[in-house]
Amino acid sequence: MKKVILKFKKKELILNLRDTPTANLIYASLPFSSTVNKWGEEIYFKTPFNIELEDKARAVVEFGEIAFWNGGSAIAIGYGKTPISKGNEIRLISPCNIWADSSFDKNYIEQIEENENVEIEKL
Repeated sequence: MKKVILKFKKKELILNLRDTPTANLIYASLPFSSTVNKWGEEIYFKTPFNIELEDKARAVVEFGEIAFWNGGSAIAIGYGKTPISKGNEIRLISPCNIWADSSFDKNYIEQIEENENVEIEKL
């Protein structure tokens, strides 16, 4: 299974890639770096990719699913409520391609700060 590592200032996340066109394109184009943005309980960061929306794209994700937001060319990691969530769902701004999974504790990812640098590399 292909894996990617996200290296933040004090944290690291390992992503297990799914077998999707988005995952394959991102993996083939690594490494790159970006800057973290936050939106409610979501972190996201811009990428240099322009990837088409896949048929199975969705806005509501499960905890641990890693998304690619086509509208902003960004990787999005929702870990709780966003400003548009209904109830306890994790709702991203619009449908996104789900391309990886990660196991992490919510408290761990909450400590990642806005404007922090992130390095994305093959593992």
